[in-house]
Amino acid sequence: MDYQVYTEPSNTLKVYDVCDVLVVGSGAAGHSAAIAAARAGCKNIVLMERYGYSGGDVTGGYVLMVPKLSWYGQSYVRGLQEEWFTRLEPIPDTVLGPRLDEIGDTDPAKINFWNSVHGCVSESDPKRLVRAVYYEPNQLKIELDKMLLEHRDSIRVLYHSWGTKPIVEDGKVKGVIFESKEGRQVVLAKVVIDATGDGDLFRQAGAPYRRLADSNCRCSTTALVWRIGGVDHARFQEWKKVNPEGAQAMREGLARTAGFRIAGFPQAPTSIYWMNNWHANRDCSTIKDATETEMNTRNTIRDVLEYYKEVCPDAFRNAYLYDIAPQLGTRCSNRLLGEHVMTVEDFALAPQFDDVIAWHSTICRINDCAPVEIPYRAILPQGVDNLLCPGRHISADDVAIDWVNLIPQCVGTGQAAGVAAAVAVADGTTTRNVDIRKVQNILIDQDVPLPRNDRVDKALTECCIEHEYGLYTDLAKQAREKIETLRSYRQSDITGFKTRV
Repeated sequence: MDYQVYTEPSNTLKVYDVCDVLVVGSGAAGHSAAIAAARAGCKNIVLMERYGYSGGDVTGGYVLMVPKLSWYGQSYVRGLQEEWFTRLEPIPDTVLGPRLDEIGDTDPAKINFWNSVHGCVSESDPKRLVRAVYYEPNQLKIELDKMLLEHRDSIRVLYHSWGTKPIVEDGKVKGVIFESKEGRQVVLAKVVIDATGDGDLFRQAGAPYRRLADSNCRCSTTALVWRIGGVDHARFQEWKKVNPEGAQAMREGLARTAGFRIAGFPQAPTSIYWMNNWHANRDCSTIKDATETEMNTRNTIRDVLEYYKEVCPDAFRNAYLYDIAPQLGTRCSNRLLGEHVMTVEDFALAPQFDDVIAWHSTICRINDCAPVEIPYRAILPQGVDNLLCPGRHISADDVAIDWVNLIPQCVGTGQAAGVAAAVAVADGTTTRNVDIRKVQNILIDQDVPLPRNDRVDKALTECCIEHEYGLYTDLAKQAREKIETLRSYRQSDITGFKTRV
């Protein structure tokens, strides 16, 4: 027997279900895709998820803050993303962050208050409140289920079902093979949405893709998030104000104690701290890196908690391990190489796209976190039809991926993918020639603001124009100079080649 390979015998698989739209992965992108497709009129949807709950990183990986939903005084990221918080806000101790009606506020008292919560105040002057929301993951887990149950007539949920392999015929995805406790089975579909986050389907379907991110980026790291309870947040903030040098030393000491970068952030309620971490140069889709991230993090939790108590006993005297995230914190592994690849140019030049499906403020410092347009082509794979790929594996280069694969962009591209799938099925078209104008109009109906549309508040565009789309920064100027230099080199290369020929 050859111990290097094993040839699996051929097998006949049972067709478990047949649907119009199959969404594989019920994280922020996949859950949003299923809900959006149902609201767009599709009545035959299957949502497949390997865990027993929806949300992925937001509920299972404890990515407990959604950043940069506003720019200056305008709300650019709405739709299903804002609906999460509209639904959660009435529940006590569930959300923390400036209210939607407070964004852009420059009141010094409010700025002082929210300065203690990371991401809630703009980094550039004048300081203003930003729509950034921290939330309780278990309450969101409940609410995401409620949203699915509201559409039980359209969406059939398959939890504990791991989509493992696409079924491809003549360049078109026809369905997916999945594994569960019931064995290996098949779901057939007219349109498949790969919302796995790691490109589990598109890379096996033959679509071009790239690996990992730039090693200097957030996306080149993994995490296992955990939480501390019993923190006296007010005393900790006072201690940091009185002891700025000690606070800096604490940050360095935490990394030294853990062996990797780690930081605590208050959530709702503020007595619970969210311990985010960054394991450098890790790939969340490999057995080795995933295993080491989880084991190394858990091995340091007691030491980190003890360090907090030693350095700042007034705030952490009664602190205790509250819980550990049930799943790995994933950031980047495989990236789609789609019909459009997002790059630094999309942030330094503010291009406009006829097929825009999301118009999001992001975390990019180049354009001071201003909104950028994400085109439909960024979730459309090359060479494969009836497959859409929203979420953190969106088509972007190894630097731009850092700015477009956070939770808001996962929700936004997922919502767009769901609408596009529903329109393609209803019109009898493919995902490649879907009526993009119809998709955009339905997204606007679902409270997604898109540029250059008469039904969208003009104040959003006016804000971008007034503030130059954020391109006033030194980083933007430097980026534009480099882009122009590269373009001139490319042009001279082309001209030289033609001359030689």
